[in-house]
Amino acid sequence: MTDTKKVKINEDSDNNIISVSYNGESLKKIEKSIVTILSEIGEDPNREGLLSTPKRVAKAYKFLTKGYGEDIEKILNNAVFNEHYDEMVIVKDIDFYSLCEHHLLPFFGKCHIAYIPNGKIVGLSKLPRMVEMFSRRLQVQERMTREIGDMINKVLEPKGVGVVTEASHLCMMMRGVEKQNSIATASAMLGRFKSDEKTRTEFLKLIGK
Repeated sequence: MTDTKKVKINEDSDNNIISVSYNGESLKKIEKSIVTILSEIGEDPNREGLLSTPKRVAKAYKFLTKGYGEDIEKILNNAVFNEHYDEMVIVKDIDFYSLCEHHLLPFFGKCHIAYIPNGKIVGLSKLPRMVEMFSRRLQVQERMTREIGDMINKVLEPKGVGVVTEASHLCMMMRGVEKQNSIATASAMLGRFKSDEKTRTEFLKLIGK
């Protein structure tokens, strides 16, 4: 279990993240590990260009995995509202960046979300914040997609949730098969999006799939 006390997320009055600060001891441990990696790949950690690299990499990894320190209640910030609206709500083309848990290389792309309210709606900005929370962790695309859908389903208890992600994976582009133009797509369909083909088709059509 990740110690969230090692990460402090500072926000403005609108709950936008303005800075992220980290436990100094945790950063030092990561820095030492980066020095070891630099040495083991044949580099000199003491040469001028690399002197500050361990510190920069440690801070970068903490930022790229800040989702471990985020809490859904704080993200929502009481922005779930009672509303008698029963048509599909869609937020598409949500940018995300994540790290593949197998190689610690980035994968990135777009996330499309839809839900059919069942008496409750959520502030639209909260959906991208949920995507950010789950993407800023070590992930596989399939699990991340499902986690986003499950969280929306838990928070809103809607009639249905649909989530589609599209991503480019550097672990496929820079190494391994080295395919530069491949895009991976994953989906999570819950409730009516899973049981009703018409609803699912409407969602996919509206996001251009």
